Formats: sequence, structure tokens, C-alpha cells
Amino acid sequence: MKRWQGVFPAVTTKFSEDGRLDIAEIERCLAVQAQVGVNGVILAGSLGEGPMLDMLEKTEVLRAALRVSAKRFPVLMTISHSSTREACLFAEASARNGADGLAVHPAIAYKSDPIETESHFRAIAKAGGIPLMVCNNPSVHGVDITAELLARIADEPLFWAVEESSGDVRRITRIINLTGNRYDLFAGIDSLALESLLMGAKGWVAGIAGTFPKEAIAVWRYATLGHMEEARRLYRWFRTILDLETSTKAVQNVKLVESLVMGSNDRCRLPRQPLKGEERLRVERLVRYALVSRAGVALHPPAAE
Repeated sequence: MKRWQGVFPAVTTKFSEDGRLDIAEIERCLAVQAQVGVNGVILAGSLGEGPMLDMLEKTEVLRAALRVSAKRFPVLMTISHSSTREACLFAEASARNGADGLAVHPAIAYKSDPIETESHFRAIAKAGGIPLMVCNNPSVHGVDITAELLARIADEPLFWAVEESSGDVRRITRIINLTGNRYDLFAGIDSLALESLLMGAKGWVAGIAGTFPKEAIAVWRYATLGHMEEARRLYRWFRTILDLETSTKAVQNVKLVESLVMGSNDRCRLPRQPLKGEERLRVERLVRYALVSRAGVALHPPAAE
């Protein structure tokens, strides 16, 4: 299996008016991602409202994504559970149902110490038996997967990648200094993506940037191939909406942008509700500006090597 790099949107989960999964719309939106050439997708994460889905629903989403991908790009299922036992059971089930990899969070609710965190990740790797991405987002998970911890677990061959979302771009250098090229590092915060790519990240877990996948891929290609002026110009345009990801209503923001850009809907699973009032108007204004102003930025990067 080819190692991971490039743009991996953390995709949303679509619902019908009665709150059930809308598999047809999930597949349609994934097909849009596939058509522009995303390098992979991540399912049922925070933006995918994973904690709001039961295991059967997550499996339905996985099967839909696999139908769309048709082995053209890897499909990663998010593993985010309160107990290691439950996480291992779902990792095993996801692998059995065809997932190409796992995007693994520390155990939720309980704030594990480094030894417990290490045991949690090793147990999931053993249970799933497929490559995984270690997801570090200490402000959300309450657990910091440090460069030192990554160095200690580097002996596990199934730990392929790291999504680095600490908000400290210096972590990229620290991880590389301690582990060399052992991990494929991914930027996990949209508004630090280019900075992370410049410091050695090989990919981008795109949040709200996933609503403009063609532009996200262009930023990655420009940066990867050293076309920095083009990368900066496009990224500066992108920043008009990238900060919408770092919000307590990131899911609602992303879904509203999808409804405006991709012709989808912004239905969420309760207790989340679509944006209203001034919050909604603000996002709509930003998107209108982004759509009008993107005509002035280049979108023709050379093919990635």
C-alpha cells in the first residue's frame, strides 16, 4: 500500500430531514472530492459528527465511501471512543469492512497519561491490523501526544502518519528532529497548513478547506514543488474562510459552506443546529467574497511528483 500524502478532507456526514443518514448525498459529496483528485478522505471525525453516530451508521458511511473511492484513494475511519476495548472492537470491524486505514484519537472523556496513551494506540494498531494516523489535538482531546511520545512508539510499523493539530507549528520540526522521516506528518489546522507544509509536513487534513478541495490541492502541490509565491498568493486568498474551522461551531460552518459551494445542505444531528441570524450572515458574506475573489488567484499547479 502506498504511503499517505497530500490533501485528506475530513468529510462531513449528511442527514435527511428526519435525521437519518442521507447515503445518496454522502456519496454525491464524496464524488465531488474524488473528481478533483483528493489524496484520501477521513470519515466520522469531529467534523463528520462521529460522536453522534452509532457503529452501524459509521459502517454505512464507510461502505458508501469505499464505493465512491473504488480503490482510487485511501479511506480512513476515525476511531474515537471512551474505552480502549470499544476502540479496538471498532478498529477491527472497520478493517474487516474494508477501511484502508484508521485515524485514531486518544480515549475521549478520560485524560490519559503518556503510558496509558501509548497503550491505547498500540492496542488499536494490534486490533485493526491496518495503517493508522495518530491524531494529536490536545485542545479538543485533552491529551497531548508529544514528539517524545511519538519517538517512543516509532517501533510500531502500523503507525504511518501523524495529524499535528497542537497549534504550535514548531512541533513539526521537533518531531522530525527526534524521528527523522519515520512519520508522514499532516497539518491538522487549516489556518496553519502552509506553514506546516513549509516545515516538512507531507499532507493536510483539510477541514473547511475540504469545501474547496481543488484549491486545497493546489496549495499543497505548489508548496510541495517549491512554487512558493503561487502557494502564498493562493493561501492568502484561502485565509478568508480557513479560520472558520477553529470555532466551537466548526461543523455548522463547514456544512453551511458546503451548502453554498457544493449545493448540499447544512443539516446537523441534534443538539447541533444550523447557523442562524448574524452567525449565518457572516459565513455567507465570507463565502460570497471568496467565490468572487478567487478569480484572481492561480489554480494551475504542475502535477505532484
